[in-house]
Amino acid sequence: MAGKIANVSEILQSRKSRTIFDVRTPAEFAQGHIPQAINLPLFSNEERAVVGTIYKQQSPELAMLKGLEFAGAKMRWYVEEAQRLAGGQEIAVHCWRGGKRSESVGWLLAQAGFDVLILQGGYKNYRNYIHTYLTEKKAPFVILGGYTGSGKTEILQELANLGEQIIDLEAIAHHKGSAFGALGEVPQPTVEQFENDLFEAYLKLDKTRRIWLEDESKAIGKVYIADGFWQQMLHSPHIKLEIPLHERIQHLVQIYASYPKVNLIESFQKIKKRLGGLHLNIAIEALERNDYAEAARIGLLYYDKAYDHCLQNKTETSIYSFKAGTFHPEKIAADLITFAHSLDGTLIYYDTTDFH
Repeated sequence: MAGKIANVSEILQSRKSRTIFDVRTPAEFAQGHIPQAINLPLFSNEERAVVGTIYKQQSPELAMLKGLEFAGAKMRWYVEEAQRLAGGQEIAVHCWRGGKRSESVGWLLAQAGFDVLILQGGYKNYRNYIHTYLTEKKAPFVILGGYTGSGKTEILQELANLGEQIIDLEAIAHHKGSAFGALGEVPQPTVEQFENDLFEAYLKLDKTRRIWLEDESKAIGKVYIADGFWQQMLHSPHIKLEIPLHERIQHLVQIYASYPKVNLIESFQKIKKRLGGLHLNIAIEALERNDYAEAARIGLLYYDKAYDHCLQNKTETSIYSFKAGTFHPEKIAADLITFAHSLDGTLIYYDTTDFH
């Protein structure tokens, strides 16, 4: 017996007591995987390519025999590695479509004494599940907007410290969402993995309580917000933070002045077309004489205009202005909570029936 077949919901609910093994190749795993899953590949990248070539050019039967040749030599390793990685937990196994790879590894590990679940439809089914969830599972979002430098990310974290629910899209994307957004960040995930991680963050939240998100473009660096989730953001109440210009400039200097000038100049050059050659040169000259405040002011000429343009296109969104005299994230967060309470009539609360 290979193990019990389980759907996506059952696999996700079992993760506290069950280790998930993704038996696809390391390359497939790197492209995107279920958060917390561990790669236990049946084939290496090269072995899978050989099996696939034989399958296409010769026959499925010969491909299966070649696969047995590769896997048979590693059967003991699979069992011992699974024992080491699972640490005594029960396990779940999946491949791409819930086919022979997961069935084979599931059978082997079941023979070795593991309690095994096999994901029905494999990772492909999981991907379909999360796209449906991100589109259909609704919650009362509040979008925190405002001009660049308003400290939205810091305020979002203070909201979380005060007990509010948040999704930090920029943290999930490993990017701050502008031409300067990659500075100080680790490499971005693939679009696929970003969607998986976004789903994971959203899954954990109470859909009967408001959820704060920072206003973002659909693209955050090289990744994209899933369309259904993005549409929900577009139609959610939008609070525009009003922070004085000098406060925003000071905040940007605090964030970016520590980065190498060459990287800052490269980032400015990414917006040359919209900023204009004259303003670009002024910004670079300011950086070269260590006038980071002037460089930030020049950058805001573009970003403030871009934000205003985006706001004008939010024709189906309720937009509220929230003025803050000085930049104190903790106080602003507390005041925003009070302000949001006054908007409760504009937030739509959904039922919390289980998603299937």
